[in-house]
Amino acid sequence: MSDRFALTGARIFDGADWHDNAALVVSGGLVEAILPAGAIPSGVPAVETGGGLLVPGFVDIQVNGGGGVMLNDHPDIASIETICRAHAPFGTTALLVTLITDTPAITTAAVAAGGEAAREKVPGFLGLHLEGPHLSLARKGAHDPALIRPMTDADQAALIAARQDLPVLLTTIAPESVEPVRVTALAKAGVIVSLGHSDTNYATASAYAAAGATVVTHLFNAMSQIGNREPGLAGAAIDTGGLYAGIIADGIHVHPATMILALRGKQGPGKIVLVTDAMATIGTDMTSFTLNGRTIYRKDGSLRLADGTLAGADLDMISAIRFVHRVIGLDLDEALRMASLYPAEAIGQAHRLGRFANGTAADIVGLSEHLDLRNVWIGGEKVFTANGRLQL
Repeated sequence: MSDRFALTGARIFDGADWHDNAALVVSGGLVEAILPAGAIPSGVPAVETGGGLLVPGFVDIQVNGGGGVMLNDHPDIASIETICRAHAPFGTTALLVTLITDTPAITTAAVAAGGEAAREKVPGFLGLHLEGPHLSLARKGAHDPALIRPMTDADQAALIAARQDLPVLLTTIAPESVEPVRVTALAKAGVIVSLGHSDTNYATASAYAAAGATVVTHLFNAMSQIGNREPGLAGAAIDTGGLYAGIIADGIHVHPATMILALRGKQGPGKIVLVTDAMATIGTDMTSFTLNGRTIYRKDGSLRLADGTLAGADLDMISAIRFVHRVIGLDLDEALRMASLYPAEAIGQAHRLGRFANGTAADIVGLSEHLDLRNVWIGGEKVFTANGRLQL
């Protein structure tokens, strides 16, 4: 295919508005324009999509694994490539590969692999999310308690150094293990700080937002809850305007009624964003796998340790979109923004991801009217078609 072409025949959502009888013009891997279908420039080949919808590629800021691979088990570029390939057929065109709490050696290897993936321009790779090890034992979830520890000067320096080699670096921390001055230093260095796996109270969470934290990890899960006299971290995430909050929309991690209350209560400018918290199972038929030597079982749409503790999610992004649209009742355009524009905003990438405008990445998802995946483009290159094989 030419590096300049126009996609036609579908309704186009640019991240804000819908365009009918229009064409999406792509040039050199970037969006050039959305034009009336009859105004395609001479010499630009038109590619008929056969109807349906064209929407901005999905951005997932919490992906632990996919394609049978966990970054924790194999912290190398091959695993990053496998994970990105596994999520492309579900519409995710940019993701933060996530490392769950592990040893310093594994963390160092993961950061090195992320730097290599960035240099090699692995399709779909956006950066890393280091979820731990500086968390709260009281809200550890499926994280290995033996590996959770406070942040040291060396840890802080390592994160700041890692940011230089990565397009995006997000880290989940708990106030119980990290002083606010460290949050400020990390934020000034360009590291996105997310609060999670914490039993902290509302006042402390608010203070950490003031210190530089801008995201909350998987809202309602592994955190202090909303009470009548103490709103906890969950309450701070909803009430604090500057905080974005990821949410796992599978109907298992958060009750639909609770999701509705959170969505009604969140005023912004920070938004609630869809995350999958996906594990190795995505794109496979595997029934179990291991994490830090412990077996995680796949059953009835969930992933759990032997004691029943939820361990990540068996969720892909298009399924999360369908859930908030069909079950929660959000308008489709808002459901799509929760999977594209809002996560891009949360990590400072909305200038190039999550929307269609002149100069944004030509990361495009083609959907049927029933929200079935048809085609996926990353940087203007088709990487998936429902009628063929993944081309990454």
